[in-house]
Amino acid sequence: MKILNNMSKEIMWEAVVTCDPKYDGEFLYAIKTTGIFCRPSCRSKIPKYKNVSFYTNAEEAQLAGYRPCKRCRPDLSFKNYDPLLSIIKDTKEMIENQYWKNIHLNDIAAKVGVSQFHLTRTFKNRTGYTPRLYLEKVRIQKAQELLMTTTLSSTEIGFQVGYQSMSSFYHAFKRHTGHSPRQFQADIKNNLKP
Repeated sequence: MKILNNMSKEIMWEAVVTCDPKYDGEFLYAIKTTGIFCRPSCRSKIPKYKNVSFYTNAEEAQLAGYRPCKRCRPDLSFKNYDPLLSIIKDTKEMIENQYWKNIHLNDIAAKVGVSQFHLTRTFKNRTGYTPRLYLEKVRIQKAQELLMTTTLSSTEIGFQVGYQSMSSFYHAFKRHTGHSPRQFQADIKNNLKP
């Protein structure tokens, strides 16, 4: 019986079958048929026992000819890897860096590598917003900044932050702030008066 990090092969196999995250960082497993190695918590398809070998670290698995799993990223140095975190981070960055563009959910999903349904569900579970509502939130925050710091009209700002229709801009702005853009700008000016 093979012992690795004071664990028997049976204990490691049980951790793989149950996708137990408490064993992440303790060992990695590799699958002969796919040539990939994973963390114990990886949610990929459970391999056949006879095709599995165990390693103490990523370097050891790579020296044996295996490549890291793209789902659980066992080659990264931190103990627990949350693949959903990178989906959320990448989606937020894409929205925040391109909020003024006509962004489509299918384009975002394709770039982060998941389906539209999975992206929407995951993003909402983690942030409380759908990607579309997060885009709206970012656009309204940018519009508020422009209303406070420029002399642009509400119409110019609406187009500048990515709205194709002024009625959409006004409705979204009022939903988020409780004011129209003009009322918001007037309130800012009134608050700045001595």
